[in-house]
Amino acid sequence: MNSFLNELKQWSFANFPEKFAAALPKLIVFIVVIAVGFWLSKLAGKLMVKILKSKNVDKSMHRFVNRSTVIFLRIIVAVVALEQVGFNVNSFITALGAAGITAGLGLQNSIAQLAGGIQILFNKPFKSGDFVEIENVSGKVREIRFMYTTLVTNDNKLVVVPNQKITTSTLTNYTARDKIRLDLTYSISYDDDVEKTKKVLKQVVESEPLLLKEPKHTIGVSKHGASGVDLACFVWCKSENYWPAYFSMQEKVKLAFDKNGIHLSLIHISEPTRPEPIS
Repeated sequence: MNSFLNELKQWSFANFPEKFAAALPKLIVFIVVIAVGFWLSKLAGKLMVKILKSKNVDKSMHRFVNRSTVIFLRIIVAVVALEQVGFNVNSFITALGAAGITAGLGLQNSIAQLAGGIQILFNKPFKSGDFVEIENVSGKVREIRFMYTTLVTNDNKLVVVPNQKITTSTLTNYTARDKIRLDLTYSISYDDDVEKTKKVLKQVVESEPLLLKEPKHTIGVSKHGASGVDLACFVWCKSENYWPAYFSMQEKVKLAFDKNGIHLSLIHISEPTRPEPIS
């Protein structure tokens, strides 16, 4: 840098044409390197976005990667261009590195959040629109940002979850798969016929259009309780039909049991329950 500044100090009105002519080749190289380098960096940013799209990375990632790629490459281009005109970039790089270390120490938590966002967007444990449960918080994923993820709960509350917390917590994605098992348990009196009850349950299951034929349902005695016999009824449905299938089964089972003289003492749904995402 000192040599570059010393050379500028030697310029005067009298020797300007001579100095300018001597410096013109370097100036042209500088302009060409900047122009071509900036153009190529823009192409590289677009190429990165195409790669992300081909990998089905969430759209939230596209703009950040594009801008980061362009800025990073343009910094390199600027350093190379300055070096071509005699600018000593060693001290500049050293100062930049020291500033980066200082900033990193002061922004450790933010960097951890950013790393968590990148990890989520690349590993894709969930995407926008999925219904997830993170520890004691559940909701529909509204937006994935680099520092945090926003969820909308069933009662329409907006919850902001830091990405670092997501990557270090147990996460349940209820809509990651196209089908989900609905676990129902019905308690009947000891005076009722178990085999008859199983047949009635089978008829209800096979007549319910919201349930899937495959995987096949499972019906059987799960527990001898203090006041009755518990029958487990495991059925499968599409993830988006979880609650409609649940409500329909509860109503139809009650009506079928009443029709066949079966005394239903308890209805419950086994844990873990899946809250219904709001539309």
